[in-house]
Amino acid sequence: MRRLWCVVAVGLALAACGSDTTASSTASASGSSASSSSPSASSSSSGAGGTTTTVKVYFLRDEKVGPAGRSVPQTQTPARTAMEELLKGPTGKDTSAGLSTTIPSGTTLNRVSIDQGIATVDLSSEFGAGGGSTSMQGRVAQVVYTLTQFPTVTAVSFELDGKPATTLGGEGVVLDHPQARGDWEAFTPAILVETPLPQATVTSPAHVVGTANTFEATFQIRLTDASGKKLYEHFATATSGTGTRGTFDEAITFDPVDHGSATLTVYELSAKDGSEINVVSIPVSI
Repeated sequence: MRRLWCVVAVGLALAACGSDTTASSTASASGSSASSSSPSASSSSSGAGGTTTTVKVYFLRDEKVGPAGRSVPQTQTPARTAMEELLKGPTGKDTSAGLSTTIPSGTTLNRVSIDQGIATVDLSSEFGAGGGSTSMQGRVAQVVYTLTQFPTVTAVSFELDGKPATTLGGEGVVLDHPQARGDWEAFTPAILVETPLPQATVTSPAHVVGTANTFEATFQIRLTDASGKKLYEHFATATSGTGTRGTFDEAITFDPVDHGSATLTVYELSAKDGSEINVVSIPVSI
């Protein structure tokens, strides 16, 4: 197998070559190859255990994808590491943030390789076992989003135990071409918050970053402390909306009296009656 090298963007070192090559950042949820204007999906820090980086793993919240963060050694290959973390499933904190998975327990990763923007992921046969159509589609969306967070990946091809998977399970989920984020718009929330991640610590000004497909591209951001006091509430605007997914990067400022737990809530106001719809709540610390 020929060796290929990828330059890791924003804070990751050179990824190891061979069958597990990648880089880190966030790809757009729209289209098959468009890149998001969002900051990198990864951040680095140093401690007694050495330098670490954060990768995202995508679970499901109300049958829509939602990211969680994993701190991993920077020397590891990000794409393989992200997949391995995804297959471990959500933690207790992820579950408390409303995240779940439809990837069957016992699914293992055989390999992941990247060539000309296409990640080929080879999973054990358990990946295609059990569950109905929604479960099958949800698990595919989780993998596609997890691997397309990296700028060297625009789409994902699937294999099961070394054999190309053109359909998945008895439900016949079609995988006969590389799958991009745009192929899974139905599993993307109207407002997808990529930053901050659940359980993250935020300071003022904090950036709320992601993609949205809302009426006239507008939505609301609210930050409340543990007592329910509003620290911030204002509307935001994505680069596009009303049927077309756009990106956003909103800086929010707040003056908390005390540090502690808080909740970031993003939502859309219904054009029909003004009620809060497409609500996503993310637990954070301030």
